[in-house]
Amino acid sequence: MEEFKPLSPEETSFFLEQAKHGNEKAKEALLQGNFPLIKSIVRTYQNKGIDYEDLYQIGCMGFIKAIKNFDESFGVKFSTYAVPMISGEIKRFLRDDGSIKVSRAIKTLWLKIKAYIEEVEKLGKEVPTVDDIAAHFEVAAEDVVYAMDSSRVLISLDAQLDENSNNSQSVLDRVIVDDKSEKLIDEILLKQSILELPERERKIILLRYYRSKTQSEVAQLLGVSQVQISRLEAKILEKLKNKLK
Repeated sequence: MEEFKPLSPEETSFFLEQAKHGNEKAKEALLQGNFPLIKSIVRTYQNKGIDYEDLYQIGCMGFIKAIKNFDESFGVKFSTYAVPMISGEIKRFLRDDGSIKVSRAIKTLWLKIKAYIEEVEKLGKEVPTVDDIAAHFEVAAEDVVYAMDSSRVLISLDAQLDENSNNSQSVLDRVIVDDKSEKLIDEILLKQSILELPERERKIILLRYYRSKTQSEVAQLLGVSQVQISRLEAKILEKLKNKLK
């Protein structure tokens, strides 16, 4: 199997410019160069009753939209811009196709969640977080978010909670969602940035932070001194930090 080769920033800029002018080969190069990024996002929406390949194709549609709409004047990396575009495309599909794809179990969970939130609010307590709801019903937090996000077949998430109120906040807006989604995006972007590192730098980070090796162990594996690894590691971490700003 051919080793994945991420695109350099220069290659990304070049292919983006070409793709915006209709160059299909440039679009394909961008898709191939960002395969791990798209795949990572798609994985978060698996086990929702949709075939993986279908989800991947939908994610690719979001990626193509990101290519079309991206502008370097935004001041962010293309991959940073692409993540919410890919995720948003998949979410829209799950919502719009909800009447067919959403299972009875998910619909039932949504109704229970809705009743629970209303009960908590009537008691004058703070709106529960996603984790609170997950703990209450003994389900995964991801299932809570999915049930709420795919509930359009039952009630629009953009509808007012109180029909007699002028408050137009949606149910999801009222729930205090923690920062797990942002952390997930950060993790995806971090993995992408690590993949873009030169081979030696990538190996150091993987050994240190994904294989739990000490600097001495890494130094021994690479045939250099521990001091060299310490210096290299500091430089690599600074590089990653700057790339993710």
